[in-house]
Amino acid sequence: MRWRSVSVLVAFLVTLSTAAFAAEAPKVARLQNGLTVMTIEDDRFPLVSVRLFVHAGSAYETPKQAGLSHLLEHMVFKSTEKRPAGQVASDIEGAGGELNAATSFDSTIYRVDLPAERWRLGLDVVKDMIFGAKFDPSELDGEKQVVLSEIARGRDDPDSRLFQLTQGLVWPGQGYGRPVIGYPETVSGFTDQDLRDYVAERYQPQSMLLVVAGKVRADEVLLEAGALFGDLRNDRSVTPPALYAAPATLTKSVAVEYGQWGKVRLQVAFPMPALRSADEAALDVLSGLLAGDETSRLYRAFKYDKQLVDDISCAAMTLERSGLFLIDATLDAKNVAAFWQGLMADLAKLSGAAFSDKEIERVKRNAEDGLFGAKETLAGLAMKAGYFQFYGYEPGGEANYLRAVQFVDRKSLDAVITATFRPERLTVAALVPKADEAVVTVAGLEETAGRIWPKAKTAEAAPVAAADKSGAEVVSLGQGRTLVLLPDTTLPYVSISMVYNGGDALLAKDRQGLAELASSSLTSGTAKRSANAVEDFLADRSASISAASGRDSFSVGARFPSRFQTDLYGLFAEVLTTPAFAPAEIARDVKDQLAAIKAKEDEPMGLAFRRIFPFLFGDSPYGYMRLGQAAAVAKFTPKDVAGFWKDQQAMPWVMAVCGDFDAAAVRRLAETLAKAAGPAKPFAFPVPAWGQTKDGAATLTERNQEHLFMIFPVPGSDSPETPALTLLNETLAGQSGLLFTRLRDGENLGYSVTSFLWQSPQAGFLAFYIGTSPDKAEAARTGFTEVAQQLGSTPLPDELMLRAKNVMAGDYYRERQSLKARSNEAANSLARGWPLDRERQQVEAAQQVSAETLKELAGKYLLPEKAYLYRVKP
Repeated sequence: MRWRSVSVLVAFLVTLSTAAFAAEAPKVARLQNGLTVMTIEDDRFPLVSVRLFVHAGSAYETPKQAGLSHLLEHMVFKSTEKRPAGQVASDIEGAGGELNAATSFDSTIYRVDLPAERWRLGLDVVKDMIFGAKFDPSELDGEKQVVLSEIARGRDDPDSRLFQLTQGLVWPGQGYGRPVIGYPETVSGFTDQDLRDYVAERYQPQSMLLVVAGKVRADEVLLEAGALFGDLRNDRSVTPPALYAAPATLTKSVAVEYGQWGKVRLQVAFPMPALRSADEAALDVLSGLLAGDETSRLYRAFKYDKQLVDDISCAAMTLERSGLFLIDATLDAKNVAAFWQGLMADLAKLSGAAFSDKEIERVKRNAEDGLFGAKETLAGLAMKAGYFQFYGYEPGGEANYLRAVQFVDRKSLDAVITATFRPERLTVAALVPKADEAVVTVAGLEETAGRIWPKAKTAEAAPVAAADKSGAEVVSLGQGRTLVLLPDTTLPYVSISMVYNGGDALLAKDRQGLAELASSSLTSGTAKRSANAVEDFLADRSASISAASGRDSFSVGARFPSRFQTDLYGLFAEVLTTPAFAPAEIARDVKDQLAAIKAKEDEPMGLAFRRIFPFLFGDSPYGYMRLGQAAAVAKFTPKDVAGFWKDQQAMPWVMAVCGDFDAAAVRRLAETLAKAAGPAKPFAFPVPAWGQTKDGAATLTERNQEHLFMIFPVPGSDSPETPALTLLNETLAGQSGLLFTRLRDGENLGYSVTSFLWQSPQAGFLAFYIGTSPDKAEAARTGFTEVAQQLGSTPLPDELMLRAKNVMAGDYYRERQSLKARSNEAANSLARGWPLDRERQQVEAAQQVSAETLKELAGKYLLPEKAYLYRVKP
């Protein structure tokens, strides 16, 4: 079940005054220098989220400054007047926190999440990294190379490249028409003085909002903010940006770019009003009606019924100066003509009368559901409240916006359709495989649009308006089935996580991909309900049911408002006990899986993770390609899927339920499912054999980056060494980890540098990864070797050990804020035979690991001469 198209605003709609919600209403104050401080007191978790919003996005740049906002965002993580290079990140990560930043068209946002007792450190670091930055020329030279690599990397990504084409069509010569990251020629020319001048110009306190949410007190936050930021001064007036006028017609409306893509990607765009317009709510609702989920019009027409697209989505993107209504589709070139003709015909005749009251109410209900999802975490809460404050919504703006959504009807929908969907403002950008140059052309797209949806001869521009709260209960149901109850009445929601042993481990090698297909098909209809009926039932209740397969597991999950729990328990049992596996649905899912295979092999990291496991583990189930091979998947039948599900149902399972639920009803559900499944068959986790070949590679032509993995075999998750291995990985990963500081900050060898640990119960690996330019790949490999040897010969310094231990502890609490995260943790732990609090035990055990122990561990396992190397080469 997906809900993709509701804009950021619609996800932030309901007021904060629900009785069950622990947060206080935001408290807003303004320092004498004009900096706004918002505090949200919320004692649910021992955590704090800090956000600093600054009106300093790429749209504020001149053409010669293109990319300067983004480069500044990079450079503030370097040395400051009181912190040497790397310490900005290490101070936060060392305290068990996370630090990041993001630049967009309209703003740069600095983000810190950390334990509650260290919130003052978060404010100090944010202030120091921006206003104490040294902008050292030697560090700048290195970081410019990193950004240039990032620009090259972005051209390899089809989504980024597609939106760049759209930008140029809709906003030529304007700030929104330039990529946020800038251009190679502008980035290469920036100096340290350019950065200082830009901070002085744009980082005025009157242009900033500081948000602190979590276990804090507003008076203390305001006092500390005044002490840290109160000395900043405004030295110029700041004029709000002018709105972009919507053009009566576009100079160029179609752009097609041919390249080494596996699929056609189309993006249709219409200019629409900016933030805070009177039409904002109606446009958001319209995007949900058209392509918000499986019940929406375009999805049902082109994905489900006609099967012309692999995916279709819709979004109403609102910015400070303008907006875009976007429709995105991914499909095969052979289907473009039929899809394009159908889409143009649908848009040409679309009206508000096309939508039923039931459809409109469903979208409104899902908007409310999005708010509760955001409020589950402090990070979401801080961003939600900060967004409305920063972008000028008056007090009560959230409630007013929600009220506007509730007033959307067919008449208001008809008005925004008429104003927005005008053929003279239609733009379309497309990425097309080179092999299909003759199939998809600019002329063909223009001719079809002009014939089916001709431009109005006298078109006039339409106006554009400016902890788990209590103990868990584990219930043995007998015969290999277990129920876990995790009550939490904070929010009126329920999350179910059901984990079976099995997945790929139940398959023969020639059947790989079948478990994945079963996970897609399981929720596509039951003996009593069609796939569409299931989707409607869920959408009407703001609920979701989904399934997923793994290398040694199969999971089914659900999330829904508590008030609908009786309905959802019934449907959950129905899905698991009487799935339809209808031929038409299996055919659709096979088609989707084939498209997913092609998409994975069309982008570097997807291809890498598709190929690495077969390279490492050969014929073991851990060596299977999760999506399977296209030729085999194409032949799977409903009988194959039903046969797999029969085997999977017979495996042991654990069902964990977290939230505000009726315990008696949950027990009845679990007992029903246990009885239907019968006694569980025994299951043993596979023990994979490692491959004999140590070097592997895949090639993606016409890409700019090489992706290099150095992979070290380590014991599986059942090993007593797992806490120390996890801690070792934490010392390597992150912005202040050894790999990042050595290979990116120190040697400028790549933009993306990290490590990751993967473990099955009986085997695992720790991998070093870097995305770099081909001419630096060998230097990166040498760097990997040197880091591994250093770890095996020299104990880590105390500060790095402390940072890694704090990161593990901080991550444990951050990742378990949502109901779904907690139900998933419980089900997965017990399904693997671990204690319910195993993850907490691992964190605690890691706190006792010494630097000498990590040195011995690295010397034992991080042996470059025994490592596996895998590359994705351009």
